[in-house]
Amino acid sequence: MIVLGVAAVALVAFFGGRAYVMRRRDARKVARVTAGSADFLRNVLVPDGNGGDYHLDFVLLTSRGVVVIDMRDIIGIVFGGDQMTDWTLMDGASRSTFVNPQSGLYDRIASVKALTPDTPIEGRIVFTKRAKFPKGLPRFTVMLDSIAAEFPKLGAAELEIAVAKYRPGWESLKQACKPSPHFRSSPIAVA
Repeated sequence: MIVLGVAAVALVAFFGGRAYVMRRRDARKVARVTAGSADFLRNVLVPDGNGGDYHLDFVLLTSRGVVVIDMRDIIGIVFGGDQMTDWTLMDGASRSTFVNPQSGLYDRIASVKALTPDTPIEGRIVFTKRAKFPKGLPRFTVMLDSIAAEFPKLGAAELEIAVAKYRPGWESLKQACKPSPHFRSSPIAVA
């Protein structure tokens, strides 16, 4: 009984520690993505205009308007370009392809724009550092570590002044969004 008790405590400690580390890692990623925003939505559905919905990993209210963020946490070397239908992922001897995420981003941006027509809308596909782009980053693609340079953090008062003109559109967008059932136990969408 003592051995079983010790084993049970060890298992609880192991899995509890692992869950704690994953939550901390997720919190750091969220903080990096949202650092330059006045407000944000995470893992929401936005109407697509045809009776369906698009999943949005993040939507940020920034000093430049609203930013739609598609997250990708993949491991390996990525070969992709603006004109390519599929991008290639190589991880050691393994090779696979995935659909160019830019077209999906354009659809998500259009859906958000339909809800906030007077607000500037941008989009980015954000990859974690586990992905490498030896031929350079395609358009609207950034690495997680450089997202802060794309949308720099302003002081609280300065940021609130900058986003004031976008608040009506932002509130309209927030009302139209609903929680996404596509949220995975892993907080970052996998390609």
